[in-house]
Amino acid sequence: MVATHDICIRGAGIVGRTLALLLARERLRVALVAPAQAATGSDVRAYALNAASRALLESLRCWPAPTAATPVTHMRVCGDARGSVDFDALELGTEALAWIADVATLEALLADAVRFQPRIEVVREPVPATLTVICEGRASQSRAELGVEFDVTPYGQHAVATRVRGRPHGQTAWQWFDGDEILAFLPLDGPQGDTVAVVWSMSEARAAALETEPDDAFCQALEAASHGRLGPLTLVAPRRHWPLQLARARRWVGPGWALAGDAAHTVHPLTGQGLNLGLADAAELARVIHEREYWRSLDDPKLLRRYERARAADVWVTSGVTDAIQRLFTTPGEWARTLRNRGLGGFDRSGWIKQWVARRAINLDGARTLPPH
Repeated sequence: MVATHDICIRGAGIVGRTLALLLARERLRVALVAPAQAATGSDVRAYALNAASRALLESLRCWPAPTAATPVTHMRVCGDARGSVDFDALELGTEALAWIADVATLEALLADAVRFQPRIEVVREPVPATLTVICEGRASQSRAELGVEFDVTPYGQHAVATRVRGRPHGQTAWQWFDGDEILAFLPLDGPQGDTVAVVWSMSEARAAALETEPDDAFCQALEAASHGRLGPLTLVAPRRHWPLQLARARRWVGPGWALAGDAAHTVHPLTGQGLNLGLADAAELARVIHEREYWRSLDDPKLLRRYERARAADVWVTSGVTDAIQRLFTTPGEWARTLRNRGLGGFDRSGWIKQWVARRAINLDGARTLPPH
């Protein structure tokens, strides 16, 4: 079939819409495949975005207002035997360690930007294009139809997500490791807010039980797991849960196609890097296309391999570190408990090593390497 567009992006989530806007800036004809109806129900998710992701979204004029992108100025990570690590934005010489963005707000901003971009056509079904980019998420049907093997390692955990109100959060993010459970509180509603997004990883059976508990009982369990850090809690959103996994596609590119976002990789949410990795995919693919030789077509295999090489290495390192942390903190036994808590304390006192790791995690340098426009 004759290509009717330069690019067809299958998947209109945050990564797909961001990529569409970036490629439209390259004066390419973009088809964005979106469902006929938006998903219904309240979206309780919130994403921790690093400096590079913020700079990218700001370049598209899609950065949320301060109340919908709360800066995290302090973070405390607590082990299960008094070990802990503290990160402070002031010590790192940066405005924030991360920004906690409301998913619904971010998606609405990107949808509006797409609607007013004349080079993007929103379609209901895939159309012929020189290059197809698959951003459909981890359950991508298009990836399966291409025969791409997707190596999945289940964690045997589910993430429970919701939102609660308590004492003012003071722009602090908290994370607790307790046996096979990992709990995170992410500050919402701006610097003066008293609401946090909850991401609580636990066994499937416990997640299913907690989802059906009365609100008061759920909040009591949450107060106990958070050691009463924010005082009495009130549930202000529905509860959702989903299975957690480590997954990587064995190939990211092929004849006339490329993968991006969760269609190419998924990681445990404990380091908050999932969406940052997906946005970095979009930025890199846009960069490779912008910098291609004038005689290379968009589906040139060498061009697509440049993208794959650039992103696969970063994803491999990030997913490997995240996986190692998850396994260390869920390994039973006194020796593992002692090792991880001594490790937390030693890392907290490591000086420049801690600062170097923190700067890489929040991607301060990456904020200076935006796709050209």
